[in-house]
Order: sequence, then structure tokens, then C-alpha cells
Amino acid sequence: MYIIHVSAELAPVAKVGGLGDVVYGLSRETEIRGNTVEIILPKYDCMWYDEIWGLHKVFEELWVPWYSAAVSCSVWFGFVHGRKCFFIEPHSQDNFFSRGSFYGFNDDPMRFAFFCRAAVEFLYKSGKRPDIIHCHDWQTGLLPVLLYEIYARMGMERQRVCYTIHNFKHQGITGESILWATGLGRPEYYFHYDRLLDNFNNTAINLMKGGIVYSNHITTVSPHHSWEARYTDQGYGLGQTLAIHHYKFSGVLNGVDYDLWNPEIDRFIPSHYTVWNVEGKYPNKDALRERLWLRKEFKPLVAYVGRLDAQKGVHLIQHAMFYALEHNAQFILLGAGGDSGINNHFWHLKHYLNDNADCHLEIGFNEQLAHQIYAGADIIVVPSLFEPCGLAQMIAMRYGAVPVVRAVGGLVDTVFDRDHSDKLPEERNGYVFREADFPGLESALSRAIGLWYDYPKEFRRLITNGMATDLSWARSGEHYLGIYDYVRVK
Repeated sequence: MYIIHVSAELAPVAKVGGLGDVVYGLSRETEIRGNTVEIILPKYDCMWYDEIWGLHKVFEELWVPWYSAAVSCSVWFGFVHGRKCFFIEPHSQDNFFSRGSFYGFNDDPMRFAFFCRAAVEFLYKSGKRPDIIHCHDWQTGLLPVLLYEIYARMGMERQRVCYTIHNFKHQGITGESILWATGLGRPEYYFHYDRLLDNFNNTAINLMKGGIVYSNHITTVSPHHSWEARYTDQGYGLGQTLAIHHYKFSGVLNGVDYDLWNPEIDRFIPSHYTVWNVEGKYPNKDALRERLWLRKEFKPLVAYVGRLDAQKGVHLIQHAMFYALEHNAQFILLGAGGDSGINNHFWHLKHYLNDNADCHLEIGFNEQLAHQIYAGADIIVVPSLFEPCGLAQMIAMRYGAVPVVRAVGGLVDTVFDRDHSDKLPEERNGYVFREADFPGLESALSRAIGLWYDYPKEFRRLITNGMATDLSWARSGEHYLGIYDYVRVK
């Protein structure tokens, strides 16, 4: 098959969150299975250009219809760690993608609406006719609308769209001007409940809803989150739309890039190890303690790695830290967030605990240190309020750190409680709590710490169960190829 991904992010050149990792991992997995895979991205001025090989122009003047005129674009091509990528560079006074940042502007809906029109115009003008166009998140939600309403009548009637929603919280709520800018027009047609009209604002259109309505198949990033999106508030108002289109909606669990996250070959850790040689993990714990000035004592090491924001349950992260310290464990935190109030709070905690030899808080993000924490930690806490998929728990298991997680989203699909699960003993790999409160967290964390002290052989079994679980892109890639094959025109 011929597959083209259209995305606002791609690791490592343009990465804000997990979206970039997914696009890279999935495109790589499907390409090595014998498919032709390409990726279309905006050409941001803030990309990591050092990670692009052979960047050169392949299309000098791509004229993209915009309002009643057109905007000239250059299209560049280059390889990102082997992935074939096209980068769209508009030459416009709006400077859509030359602002020093990927997101965070008032006109983000207009910026990415332009990207959608430019991407499909590039496919049309260049003669590219993929079997599948795989669009990602609200930024590309308008592309299937444009494809169906405009380009299908221009010779692109055989192209099919798979649309993946990575986070329902951000949906691209905007106004009528988007329709006139992109050439769709007809607000009386699109301001309809069955098309683009936002479910709760009759003066706004919803770009993510457009992607749901007009795509041939919709996925989200874990099976449990697909249920949450339909039946709980995790759909952020789109539950009814998903119910209408339930026949083409499913959840596919994200994978972990085993070339990047692999304790057998990880260049960032001092000691390599496997599921058959778990003893090789423990020099990493000693090295981590030495790097972070923690005392070397017979204690479990509990860690948190990730963003510091409300979604991640910051009150529970803080409680886990103090609970671990009070119950004869050590604690390491690596993370930062966009909320200055939360960041400042954790900076205050860092100074408060500065002299505690059992605790270290690293405010910011350090890729090398993240690898070393996963390799050195005994327990990883992931107490998220919501988590569409989550990578931390999967990476933790790969590195033999036992996850303690809340029962939401992809955490439910990957972590099975040692004491309270219907899974076979060899499939149980961590601890799970349900309510986003202190008693729930304490129950799970105390069981993990208690097992480490009292039943080391059983704790080791949890380690090996987690490490033996296949959380690579292999299974997910196969699932996506099945979806592609089902919806494509044969």
C-alpha cells in the first residue's frame, strides 16, 4: 500500500508530545512491512534541522488557494532517520510557521487549516495518489473535509482517510472565516450538526468533528480510551458524534520504539541488561544515585518522569513523593510543564527537599537522564487524571520498573494489578488504583513498596512479566494495516 501521514509533529524534528513519537513509530513499522510511506509536515522555523538528511526543494511554486487568491509555497523533501518527509513552506505575510514555536497562537486554527489545504493541494498537483491518507489530531481534521467536498471531484475520489485522535481536549474550535479562507464557503451547509457545527456552540465549527464525520475510519490511541471518549466526559463533548459514527471508530494502542527504548542497547545507560539477566539492571540504580547525590541504602527507588500539568495528577505526584519518603523509599522526579504556577510549586518543593539524601527533583527535561531513571528505578508512578495512551508505563515495563498507575485510558490496557486482576499470574505486571485520591494511590504504592521489601522474588516476577510483554509497534502496526486494507479502494 501507499500511505501518506499528514501531521503537525514528527519526532525528533518537530516534537511537543507523544504525537510526534506515534507518527514516527507507526510510519517506520508500516514501511518495514513493505509499504510505501511518506509524511507531510509544516516547515517550521524551529525544527531540529540537524536531524533532517538531504533537505532540498522539490516543488518551487505550489500555489495554494486561499480566500479569493492563492499563496505561493515551497515544498521541501528530506529524510528524518530514514522516514521520507515533505515539508510545506508558505510564503505569506502571515508567517504561519515562522514564529519560533509550534503552537500557542490565537490563529492556530487558521494556520493548520492552511496546512490542510496546502497538503491536499500538494498531493493533487504532484500527482500523488496514496491508498491511505492518515491524518492526526485536530490540526489535520479539515483535510478529509477538503478531500471529500472539493478534491474528490478533481480526480481524488479513490483516496481514503484514516483519522487518529491523540487528545480530545484540543479540538480546533473556530469560526466561519475558516470556510471562506479554505474555499469551502457555504456556511449554511457546514454549520450543521451532521457536519462541522460544534456540538455546544451554534456559532462555531469544530475541526476535530469534521475529521470524525468525513474520515473513512477514526481511531484513538488505546481501546479503553475509545470507550471513555464515547461514554464519559473524556470525549470533551464529542461522545454523541462518536456514537453516530461508532461503526468506523476504534482504539489502537500506541507502541514503544524499541530502537530508542531498549535496555539491551541503550547508549545512555551504563549497564545493559535483558529479561534473562535482570541483575544487570542494578548497576544502573547505583549510577543514578551517584549522579543525583542520593544515599546508597537498601531502599526501593520510586520515580516520576513526565510533564507537570493538571492532566498528570500533580497533587498525586506530590503525595506519592512524600508517601515514599515516609515509608522508607527514595523518590526521583524529572519533569516540567507549561503552567508557571505548577512549575513554581515544584521548584519550591525542590528547595524544601534540597538536603534530603533520599529525594531529587529535576525540574526540566533531560533525555539522557530519563533513560537512566527508567533503568535505575524500581517503581514508576503514573497517577494521571486522564491518559489516552501513555508511554511512561510501557517504557517503565521495558526497563524493569514496576508501574503504579491510575485506571484510565491506555494505562488500563497495559498494566494489570498483581493482586486484583483476572489476568493470568504471568500477565500481571504492576499495581492499579481507581479513584484520583490519596487513599487509592497509597493503597497501590504501599503494596508495591511492601512487595519489594517482603517478597523480593515476587517483585522480581513483576519485573520480568513487564519486560517480557511485547509493547513494540509490531502489533499496533499490524492492526493499522488491517484498517488501511479494509477501507482502501481495491
